[in-house]
Amino acid sequence: MREPVSRRGFLRLGAAAAASTVLAGCGGGSAAPAAKAQGLSIKLPAYAPLSGALKPDLPGNATGVPEGYFTYPKELFKAVAKPPMSGGTVSIAVQTFSPPPPGRADNPAWQEVEKRLGGTADMQPVTADDWPTKFNTMVAGGTLPDLFTYVSTQGVNNLPAFVASQCTDLTPLLGGDAVKEYPNLAAIPQVFWKQGIVGGKLYGIPVPRNLVGGLGFYRADMFAEAGVDDLAQVTDLDRLFELLKEVTRPKDNQYGLVTHTGGVYGLSIFAQLFGTPNLWRLENGKLVHQIETEEYKAAVEYVRKLREAGVIYPGSEGFDTLKRKNEFNAGRAALVYDGLPAYLGPTGYLQTSRKIDPKADPRPMVPIGQAAKAHLNNIVVSITMMKKSDEARAKELLRVADFFASPFGSEEYTLFNYGVEGTDHTRDGKGNPVLTEQGSRDTTVPWKMVAAPTQPLFDSSSSDAVKIMHDAIGKMIAVGVEDPTVGAYSPANENSYESLYTMRNDRVTSIVAGRAPVSDLDQLIKDWRAKGGDKARAEFEEALEQTPKAG
Repeated sequence: MREPVSRRGFLRLGAAAAASTVLAGCGGGSAAPAAKAQGLSIKLPAYAPLSGALKPDLPGNATGVPEGYFTYPKELFKAVAKPPMSGGTVSIAVQTFSPPPPGRADNPAWQEVEKRLGGTADMQPVTADDWPTKFNTMVAGGTLPDLFTYVSTQGVNNLPAFVASQCTDLTPLLGGDAVKEYPNLAAIPQVFWKQGIVGGKLYGIPVPRNLVGGLGFYRADMFAEAGVDDLAQVTDLDRLFELLKEVTRPKDNQYGLVTHTGGVYGLSIFAQLFGTPNLWRLENGKLVHQIETEEYKAAVEYVRKLREAGVIYPGSEGFDTLKRKNEFNAGRAALVYDGLPAYLGPTGYLQTSRKIDPKADPRPMVPIGQAAKAHLNNIVVSITMMKKSDEARAKELLRVADFFASPFGSEEYTLFNYGVEGTDHTRDGKGNPVLTEQGSRDTTVPWKMVAAPTQPLFDSSSSDAVKIMHDAIGKMIAVGVEDPTVGAYSPANENSYESLYTMRNDRVTSIVAGRAPVSDLDQLIKDWRAKGGDKARAEFEEALEQTPKAG
């Protein structure tokens, strides 16, 4: 489920107005395409997986289950034969979720990246909280860099007009077999490239996650104390309800579920367990939105009953992300919603919780019951767009993106993630890279937010955790559902998304909190339809009619 972004409406309008000014200033205002429904009709970049470089401990497969590795490769390979640039500068602005890094002069890893890049990387890392303002300022001031993050919930109105005026159309450069000129980009499956489609053309390079956003995480150690040693013992949602009640011990400040601001009491977990659509579902050529379904109503009722039973950590609906994570890691909640990338690695739930309690056993939640689905959503961190340029410059910038998309186990990937060996990291007894104190700072330069490979599973602390994650993702993908509108464009959806999302979240929160009856969902659906939902549906259906059918 997509998360709202504060002040999004204001910033989107400001960016749109600025884009209109730029369009008019370059004499292209009248030529800019009007926002209209657009289907997915282009030839996506061909998928050409890299072969022979590494042998995983757990193989991936064609359904989207990623490869898993128990140890880091000892023999690294070179993913890019020669520097992608021959001098000059590439300007980059991307959002980051890390603290500010040391600058180039004090950062050996940054210096080595530029050496391998063959040019100067003018990198502007911007915190995720500050990104909407920064993006708006760049658009308004006409100072977009060569490569920049675009987040759909923090962007511009009339996106087709913006990209046509300001960005490079990547369709002829990457569509079909053309992408094979950039082998690391070609190794990104087509499902991720759909995220970069705007108005029927390819404008974005995806920064992949995995195919499923996830169902959150649970504390297997806390469930075991309640007599459930294997989640397979929980065969339906009634049993899950009872289990969450059993682990709730208010006197010990321990609860079944912790939520956070904007999390609607963990509804993201239960919407999937009840089998709701991934935003939209296509039925006999007609689209049905998630909130219009009986499954969604059942999920809302279920979460309301959880709250009434005292299972939800009191006041956690006001927690920020860090507070939510801390309470779960400290064993004060048995279930939490967060995306799958938050599990493995030195700052993930697994290692963080075990620093507090070595017996902690957090695991990814998996589908429970016959109706459960897993939403194939949140599969990219963001997309990277390219400022409009001539073909020669565009190809050079694509070589830069290909460089940053170097795969796991390569010299380049290791440099981006672990820095320079001996300075930023050392190898432990198993050959795994371990960041030094300097490396923990140097590697916060967000190179992986420019472009990235598909994400393998690796955690130096536990091969068992890699197995658990691999198995969990397989179970989710087996019941995964796509949003059929991905790759299509609806102006009404783009322009009313935030207001409809906020209305839905606020009203559903009131229902779960007991301030309004469940029957208010009926009025919510009517209001949602009248205030843009029906118009978005009609435009998406029009767009889907323009999309060639598979086969």
